[in-house]
Parts: sequence; structure tokens; C-alpha cells
Amino acid sequence: MSGNNYPDLESKSYQFNMRGRKVLPGGGSRSSIQSSPYTIYFKSGMGKHIVDVDGNALIDFNNNYTSLIHGHCNPHVVEAVSRQINKGSAFSFGSEPEIQLAELLCGRVQCFEQIRFMNSGTEAVMNGIKVARAFTGRPKIAKCENAYHGSYAAAEASLAVEPTDLSRGDPVSKAYSDGTPQGVLDDVVVIPFNDVTNSRRILNQHGAELAGILFDPFGAGMGRFPPSQAFINLLDEMRSAHNLMLISDEVIAFRADYHGCMSQFGVTADITCLGKIIGGGYPVGAVAGSTDVMSVFDGKDRKARLPHGGTFNANPVTMAAGLASMELMTPEAFKYINQLGDSFRSAIQDVLGQVNIKANVVGQGSVFAIDIVDPIPGATPMKRGATRLIEGIEADFINAGYFLSAGLHGTISTDMDDSDIAPFCDVLHKNLKSL
Repeated sequence: MSGNNYPDLESKSYQFNMRGRKVLPGGGSRSSIQSSPYTIYFKSGMGKHIVDVDGNALIDFNNNYTSLIHGHCNPHVVEAVSRQINKGSAFSFGSEPEIQLAELLCGRVQCFEQIRFMNSGTEAVMNGIKVARAFTGRPKIAKCENAYHGSYAAAEASLAVEPTDLSRGDPVSKAYSDGTPQGVLDDVVVIPFNDVTNSRRILNQHGAELAGILFDPFGAGMGRFPPSQAFINLLDEMRSAHNLMLISDEVIAFRADYHGCMSQFGVTADITCLGKIIGGGYPVGAVAGSTDVMSVFDGKDRKARLPHGGTFNANPVTMAAGLASMELMTPEAFKYINQLGDSFRSAIQDVLGQVNIKANVVGQGSVFAIDIVDPIPGATPMKRGATRLIEGIEADFINAGYFLSAGLHGTISTDMDDSDIAPFCDVLHKNLKSL
């Protein structure tokens, strides 16, 4: 790494923060990127590397929060985007890349007969919920406590709350954002993640009112803690018992498998919400399901049960980028990044065994994360039973040339390989020893 260390109040990134805060709330447009003492600004990326505005080069283990599965500026994606931009960047009607990407995705996942594109994972979850409500005619949905599903009010219910002590009562739907109407909360039933017994009881109590169950098959914390097979089986059981719909949030989870994350459990979702990797680095969201379920969008011969517009839905540049990106994600490519994830987790576990700190490596597939659980000075317990990073360790990684997501979370891209493991683990060992 070259240039200034982080944090540095003389850096361009700090200056950009001060400048941005004058015209942008909090200095930016995403709450998830706000960090203390300031947020780093980037100017370029290539492959697995990113360069900040101060000229510091880092290996990117964030990859725009899992969306850049091939890293930055993949040549195949850049070529496809450039070709499309020269034809046009936005049309009021459809384009061939929309059909091509839909055909590719529906050809890979058995339960995808039709798909509808939009512009973000949040939109995908929002419309997935609306599909379930339109199809069943029921108002309520169920979701897991502390599960993140984007910024739609109903999907945000009971996010970032203290885990419910079930000996004192069932989870209560709580607002995440100020101003959330009580009526929104009243239509959300909250269940405890991976708790089969209590979730079955709660879902049976509310089953007749539920349009669907919203869940993430990759699990909590961007795949840190996966659901059990027993828990997924319970959701399938509740679908049959109460004639409701399973809404699988695979905005992140779709990176788990060529056939989608739910294929690993042998259970089919009624509605699947997509985003991230299917856009090739461009804004994207999608809802997929059977022709019968997706008919709620069809308004050709009558008013659709679920009208759905959007100026940039199925934008041809996004569709071209997504098609190029997903063409590269062959079964072999999925196998490659998942095995690389196994190798990273194994090597990290070896490091953890060499330091006098209680910590666990978690994650699955092509993601990993490190949870420090020993209550040593500087460690502050987090909600949801995890542990907040020891103060300064994220800065240590940045200064060593690595950019991770908050919570020491790493996302692997196809541009990485086994040669990246040992240097990363050397830095990890040094940082943990320094604690």
C-alpha cells in the first residue's frame, strides 16, 4: 500500500467527506458505507484491486457488498457494456438483452419460468412481497428476526433489535426506521431464525393470514450464519399446511450455486428475489417464479393484479452487463469460488489456532467472516450475539492493503486465487497478535 495511512485527516478521502456532508446526508447515499472516523472514497478498480482518491491500492474483499462476482472492470463485461452503450443506454420499450438474460436465468433454475426485472434488491424484495399478497389475497408476511432484506418498510421490521427472550414471549414486529406506520408493523409476523419449534408454533398461529414467508437461504449477515436444513424444511411444511408462499431472498444468496441457493436444500421457492451478481456491476433487481405466480404482473388483456412500472426496469446496459457476467458464471466458476472460500476459511482457522484470542471463522460458499468472541479490552458485544470488531483492526487491514466489509467479512471474486490466501492470513495473524 502506498500513500497516507488510514485514518489521516489530511487525506483527500477526509476532505471529500467534509465536502460531501454539505450536500449529502451523512456525506453519501448509503447508510451501509458510513464508517468512523470517515469513509474512504475510491477512484478506480481493476480486477481484485481498488484504488482510493489518495492513490492507495487495496485488494477488494467487499466487492460492492457481494455484487462484483468477477471483481472490477471484467473485460467481457466491459466489452458488452461498451457495445450496448454505443447502441443506446435507455429505451422506453424492451430490448433483446432483457430476453437473453431472462432466458439464461430461467434456463438455470427449475422453478424460474418467468422473471421480472427492476433496479435493486430492495425493489425485488418489495415486489416479491407484493406478488405474494396479490396472488393469495392475504395481507401479512412472516420474516426472521434481525434478517436484513433491503429498505422496504415491511422487510425492515425487527431489524437490528435485541434478540427476543422467548421465555418472556414471542417476537414483536418493531420499527427499524423512524416514521414506520404501525399498520405496516401489524402486517409482519416475526419468527426466531433457525428455531424450528418456536417458529412452527408462531407460524401455525398466524398461518391463515399469511401471504408468504420471507427468508434468506444464505442466512444472517451476508451468509455468516446459514439456516439449517430443518429450518428450511419447516418453512416448506408451513407452506403446505397454510397454503402460503415461500419468498426466497437470493439477492446475495444467488452466488451460492449455479442453480440458485435453494437447490442446495432440495426445496423450491414460490417467489425468488434477485439482484447483485445478475447485474454485472450495474443496478439490478428481479423477481422470478412460475408462470402462474408471475401472471400477477401480466396486464396485456386486462389491468394487472400487480401493475409494475419503472423508467429503468430492464435497462439495456444493465441487461447486457448482467448477461455477460452470468455467462462467465458456469458451473465450474461457481465451484471455483466456493472451493476458494473453503480454502480461505481453513487457512483463517489455522491462524485463529495460533493466537491467544477466542475467535471463529464463519461463512459459506464464497464468503467468509471472522467473529472475535473473547471479551478482551476493546471488544464491545454486538446485538444478535455477534461481536463488534476490536477498535482499530479494520484500519489495520486497510493500511495493510485489504478492504473488507464491516465485521471482518470477505467476499471472494473469480479474479482471486490461492496465492491470495497466505498474504491475507499473514496480515490477519499480525493484526490479531497486536491485540
